[in-house]
Amino acid sequence: MYRLIRYFKQNKIKSVVVLVFIVSYYFCLPQQLFKDPTATVITSESNELLGALIADDGQWRFPANDSIPEKFKTCILQFEDEYFYKHPGFNPVSIFKAIKGNISSGSVKRGGSTLTQQVIRLSRKGQSRTYLEKVKEIILATRLEFKLSKEEILNLYASHAPFGGNVVGIDAASWRYFNRNASNLSWAESATLAVLPNAPSLIYPGKNQKHLLDKRNRLLKKIYNNGTIDELTYELSIAEGLPQKPYPLPQIAPHLLQKVAKDSRGKRIKTTINIALQEQANTIVKQHYNLLKQNEIYNMSVLVLDVKTRKVLTYIGNSPTDNAHQKSVDIIDKPRSTGSILKPFLYAAMLDAGDLLPNTLVADVPTQFGSYQPENYNQSYDGAVFANEALSRSLNVPIVRMLQEFGLDRFYHYLKALKLKDLKYNANHYGLSLVLGGAESNLWDLCKSYAAMASTLNHFNDNSSQYFTNEFCQPIYNSNNTIDLGKQTTQKDVFDAASIYLTFESMKQVNRPESDESWEYYDSSQEIAWKTGTSFGFRDAWAIGTTKDYVVGVWVGNADGEGRPGLVGVQTAAPVLFDVFDLLPKTNWFAQPYDEMLEVDICKKSGYRASSICDDTELRFIQTSGKKTEPCPYHKIIHVDATEQFQLNSSCEPVSQINTKSWFVLPPLQAHYFKNKNPFYKPLPPFRADCATSVDVSMEFIYPNQQSTIYLPKDFNGKVNDLILKVAHSKPELEIYWYIDSEYIGSTKDIHDMAVLPTSGEHVITVMDELGNSLKHKITISK
Repeated sequence: MYRLIRYFKQNKIKSVVVLVFIVSYYFCLPQQLFKDPTATVITSESNELLGALIADDGQWRFPANDSIPEKFKTCILQFEDEYFYKHPGFNPVSIFKAIKGNISSGSVKRGGSTLTQQVIRLSRKGQSRTYLEKVKEIILATRLEFKLSKEEILNLYASHAPFGGNVVGIDAASWRYFNRNASNLSWAESATLAVLPNAPSLIYPGKNQKHLLDKRNRLLKKIYNNGTIDELTYELSIAEGLPQKPYPLPQIAPHLLQKVAKDSRGKRIKTTINIALQEQANTIVKQHYNLLKQNEIYNMSVLVLDVKTRKVLTYIGNSPTDNAHQKSVDIIDKPRSTGSILKPFLYAAMLDAGDLLPNTLVADVPTQFGSYQPENYNQSYDGAVFANEALSRSLNVPIVRMLQEFGLDRFYHYLKALKLKDLKYNANHYGLSLVLGGAESNLWDLCKSYAAMASTLNHFNDNSSQYFTNEFCQPIYNSNNTIDLGKQTTQKDVFDAASIYLTFESMKQVNRPESDESWEYYDSSQEIAWKTGTSFGFRDAWAIGTTKDYVVGVWVGNADGEGRPGLVGVQTAAPVLFDVFDLLPKTNWFAQPYDEMLEVDICKKSGYRASSICDDTELRFIQTSGKKTEPCPYHKIIHVDATEQFQLNSSCEPVSQINTKSWFVLPPLQAHYFKNKNPFYKPLPPFRADCATSVDVSMEFIYPNQQSTIYLPKDFNGKVNDLILKVAHSKPELEIYWYIDSEYIGSTKDIHDMAVLPTSGEHVITVMDELGNSLKHKITISK
């Protein structure tokens, strides 16, 4: 050490020169050799190419790979640099031969460059081929050999070598010229690509076929002679044809590619997509698109999620339509009117809050809330319907009445907890139409919510009745990402497991969701909880379903919002849904979460908890919170004769001759519609004529609704048609007296319909029965 210091002191200039040389040599190589923009590339979970987006400079240049196929590696080394693994970055023998040949020809004909030197030349953007430039290449090449391994240098070359036209790198070249992954190339194909970088402007697939064939076959002959391939392989290889023109790159998931490019442009991303499922789903979408476009319905999107991992298995952002119908628009994350697709969330929320039991009867009668009057899809009424049937049949009136009873703000709170990002306004902005499509959401958020509900139920059953704090997390499409479900807890995230299970049980009963049509699409061998939706004006059709393991979501419509007749969820979206489910493995149904359920007596007629006077009950499991619901309000004790045709009391019959009976009684308006759909419904029998009664009676308007505006149509002769007033009475045998604006217009008995022809303007309709009970409605007449 002392001698070295002494030498430096005695030879300062030399020491400085050497030090400068060493430092310059060390820093002569740029930290990053290549800064060219690269294509955005996405692959499936099994590393198969799904699609690529060309680099910003217009080149098909894939991001550098960490390895190259063995066949191409062998071919490129035999063609370009046989001593690659032996030289320090340059080959003196090759350089000497090149100089000798160039001097004898009087021009630069041969470079004698190694692959390492070619990597340097490629990074320096084609500097002029002078001897000075060659010296620089040699220096930089030796420095590169110190910095990187031979394999890394070879990978750099394979990733940045030109292959003709705007194709750069072996990965892009193999897809452009042979339509397959580089690892699947044959010997002949590998040899073809190995000779291209040597003269990419001269030898281009589709042109100069003779030159390309000769070079390829000479290389194949060389690797045959050195024993790399056998004779049969050689003969088969030279018999292979040459590529004629570039292939378009695969576009199996083009809209996912665009989504990835927003955050990871120029990168290679391994996605979670199942390529076989994606391709089969693409085929299904194309088939349905070809049918639907005949009705001028041009757009469709499909999303498939794995419930357990929350991975995106299939991502189809749009149908294979044309640019005139917004082919490039990814509709999966675009806000669209929800139609009925939010109804299961209301049902689950009411179960979760303990405001409803699965089979509770809810009213299905003409209803008006201010100026808002919901109607059922089939424009008929059942009078009263079980809540789970109202959901599975997607009846609008009972659902809106349920929302009004539950509370708009309470339901809105649940929806915000689901993290539906398109709910941008407060609850009052949407009003009661919120549950029928008054709000917007997107396929991504809706599928995420259904998957989270299914996962909540699965985890509760698999983890000793515990929940996770972050069940409603975002799905993932990058295979390098994983979901964070949070910590285990005894507290639910949004809905409890029992409410979710009972909701799915209701959604499984899909025999009549919106109409009685199209049930050939239902696959009874696979239990699926699913729901359709149709937005106002037939602009959006939805179908979302879940099993224990998978969620499938479908949207159908026109991207520009144009409505079309027949654009109904059950007719357009549901067939796609079940076709996709047919591609997925069949799974078992959800396990019942007994720890959050209790078995109680239920009144079979009303669906409420059975009271002491319910005459037909059964044991059923309900959610624990449901124990606070009221007992059945529809049964009452009455006294009847032996035939049950008349009610009796002690004023007209000895007590010993009176039979006591529990009777199922609906309010008059509900009973009016209910008996038309339920022939076994028996109205409350009247009192026998000789009995003295002081029983409460009730009546309700069937038509018109309070504060409604009525337009009276004209017939073919121009005559204005009468307005038919209708009233339901708990004792129809009583006579009812009718008044318009205090003017008596007539009376009815048994059937309380009255035809009138009021003048235009506002009127008050008053009805009074013979016992003095009265009812008033304000209406407006327009002719």
